[in-house]
Amino acid sequence: MNKRTFPASELIINNDGSCFHLHLKPEQLADRVILVGDPARVDTVAAHFDSKECEVSSREFHTITGMYKGKRITCQSHGIGCDNIDIVVNELDTLANIDYQTREERDEHRTLTMVRIGTCGGLQPFTPTGSFIASVKSIGFDGLLNYYAGRNVVCDIPMEKAFCEHMQWDSIKGAPYVSIADEELINQIAQDDMVRGYTVSCGGFYGPQGRMLRAEIADPKQNEKIEAFEYDGMKICNFEMESSAVAGLAAILGHRAMTCCMVIANRYTTEMNTEYKNSIDTLIGKVLDRI
Repeated sequence: MNKRTFPASELIINNDGSCFHLHLKPEQLADRVILVGDPARVDTVAAHFDSKECEVSSREFHTITGMYKGKRITCQSHGIGCDNIDIVVNELDTLANIDYQTREERDEHRTLTMVRIGTCGGLQPFTPTGSFIASVKSIGFDGLLNYYAGRNVVCDIPMEKAFCEHMQWDSIKGAPYVSIADEELINQIAQDDMVRGYTVSCGGFYGPQGRMLRAEIADPKQNEKIEAFEYDGMKICNFEMESSAVAGLAAILGHRAMTCCMVIANRYTTEMNTEYKNSIDTLIGKVLDRI
């Protein structure tokens, strides 16, 4: 069988042999990857490492690879939004599964384990500030996965239909998709001290999450309907902006992925904790121990 070869316009490799946006080289990537939004949080994660092997920064993409209790781990920042996840997950996959010298797909698939650690807004009375939530399935409002041929294979199509019917979804917003986190990884990371539920990944922080400042939103009852939605005995627990793309794109590419977040605002009770940066270190420690 002929191997696929990727031209320079599709697989963009920098002059130093690194991938275009992340500026990371294949040998700098570990099999276990912690994803975080904030570039500064990479330093917070790496402070737990026993040793650091390399550190690379480019724009919002900050990477440190090191050792933690005998495990080689890469911590990678992705910035805000599913559009950035499209860059990060695709480029990490190229580092793992394309030979940068020949531009050919490798003979053996290398599977990455990716856990995103983030912050979110809780949507239920049982998700107060400080709660840890593991996203079992994520409803993407961003539309990213709809650009990939494999989306129907890795998504929960019946849940998509049920959600659209419940929301009376306006097609002008584009079709939402429901990506599924790796079940084995969820059990490995969430264990018995994280809330398991559904997540909505929004294409913005204000209007898409039902926040109304000076610009009015199209559906003022959006959040009420989201909070009331239930499927297979589980509710939507939180809003954030990346988990749908992480789980869905990773699954299309043959990787294991999930997201776990700490609730820093509860939209149901209108509470907000702006001093969350110290307490998220507890979640980081749990994930590093369990990945």
